[in-house]
Amino acid sequence: MYSVMLADDDYPVIELLSEAIEWEKLGFRLIGAHENGESAWEQAEREMPDVLITDIGMPRMDGLELAARVRERNAGVRIVILSCHSEFQLAQQAMRLNVREYFLKDALDPGDLSRLLGRLKESLDEERLMSREQSRLRLLADETKELRKEKAIRSFIQQPLLSPEQWRKDAESYGFMLSGEECLPAIGFIDHYRTAKLRFASEQTLQFAVGNVMNEVLGAASSPRGQHVGYDAKRSLLLFSYKPSLKVNRMDEIRRTLRQVQDTLAGVLKIRMSFLVGNASASPEELKQSLKALLNGEEQRFYLGEGACETLRRSVPAVKRDLFDYYDRAVQQLRAALLGGREEEARKAGEHWISFIRQQEYPSETVKDWVLKLLLDLKLKLHTLQHIPSGHNADTLHKEIAELDSLVQLGGWFTEHLCAMAAARAGAPSAGKRTEVAEACKYIALNIGRRISLDEVAEHLHLNASYFSRLFKKELGVTFIEYVTRMKMERAKELLDQTPHTVGEICELLGYDNQSYFIKTFKAHAGSTPVEYRG
Repeated sequence: MYSVMLADDDYPVIELLSEAIEWEKLGFRLIGAHENGESAWEQAEREMPDVLITDIGMPRMDGLELAARVRERNAGVRIVILSCHSEFQLAQQAMRLNVREYFLKDALDPGDLSRLLGRLKESLDEERLMSREQSRLRLLADETKELRKEKAIRSFIQQPLLSPEQWRKDAESYGFMLSGEECLPAIGFIDHYRTAKLRFASEQTLQFAVGNVMNEVLGAASSPRGQHVGYDAKRSLLLFSYKPSLKVNRMDEIRRTLRQVQDTLAGVLKIRMSFLVGNASASPEELKQSLKALLNGEEQRFYLGEGACETLRRSVPAVKRDLFDYYDRAVQQLRAALLGGREEEARKAGEHWISFIRQQEYPSETVKDWVLKLLLDLKLKLHTLQHIPSGHNADTLHKEIAELDSLVQLGGWFTEHLCAMAAARAGAPSAGKRTEVAEACKYIALNIGRRISLDEVAEHLHLNASYFSRLFKKELGVTFIEYVTRMKMERAKELLDQTPHTVGEICELLGYDNQSYFIKTFKAHAGSTPVEYRG
């Protein structure tokens, strides 16, 4: 459907054409009928017509000026002139404006105009088809050039650099590292990639959308000249080219451009992106080294905050102690928080350990292994004690954690699981009906390292010891002593699995005075002695 605008100060002509011509049947939509050129131009500024049918002699702005203004804004507009005999010379002038046709009002036949509109539609259809084909070919050419550029950059990074001079010539053909210029690379990481990919249905669509936004922002930036090179779905390379100057702080300019990219991605695509900025390079050899360093900067990327923009560090901070040295302490603290069944306590406990990891900057793979083991052990132990359902299996959790690229994402994922476990604990049968028993279980878990008596726990709950004993057995199906022993033996397993403590030390840590009694009790529970269990 094409749009048509009428302009004529002779109202009967406007009325005749409006009523007599079947606009929609001919493939047109009448968007306006005006009695002067100025009114028609005001609408045209808001909504440009495909066809303009105008009188020449009109008040406030004549038809020739109107036609000239519309053609200046829309070179493909079809213009039809209505004229009187006295305006024949003006009509000839209109022909020089590339007017397609003119009609004498005295002999105006709506049928003739309808036939003309039919021919105009055919030409508009043909032009639109050609325009689409040209656009498709331009897009295909642009995409091909982009793919060639991406392939060239990957090859440059991954393959030996046999001829720096030849590569510089190739780079110049793509518009960077021109004569006398330096090139500074940066790498962008999509924050919360999993969520973004789900919103865009596929990696290809996401990569295409991000590339379009980046190209638009970089194309509009005045200095320095920047180019986007899509490396993969999660990462984008940006190459900034400029002539060195002591008067201009290029890093500040680049950071401003990167902020514009971040703001536009957030506003248009609702995507957050973090950046690492490499080193300025004056030669292909230096650029290759800088790009490889950026792509290998995964450890710094892991500790980037959302929307960060940092310079790539030359070295990774040294770690003083092994993260697994703190594993046992974390298990105790988190289990105590989960047994309380309060989501906020579980969240704070999880955030405490994520904050600790951030301060120490442990290797990302170590962090993932530690968190995954911690989560699986907590789920297993609490499931064994019938506090919460087993939930996600190990394979599912392993796949989920492998896709997390930053500590921010890992922290959110970890605390989400902890809160879910706490919520399940709050609704578990052992805690749902009788809060006294739930409080007793929590008290036992928090004091598992010493001798605990039934009288002590009953006093803590302000209950009669005999009543508490019967209540406990009714709710959990085991006696108080049986439950405490089972908890201590489960804790002994953890210490044997996760620490280098000797059997004697573990015996003392769990409040046993007699090591032989401890070994006998453990064997009755686990089916083997502590040494056999560990071995």
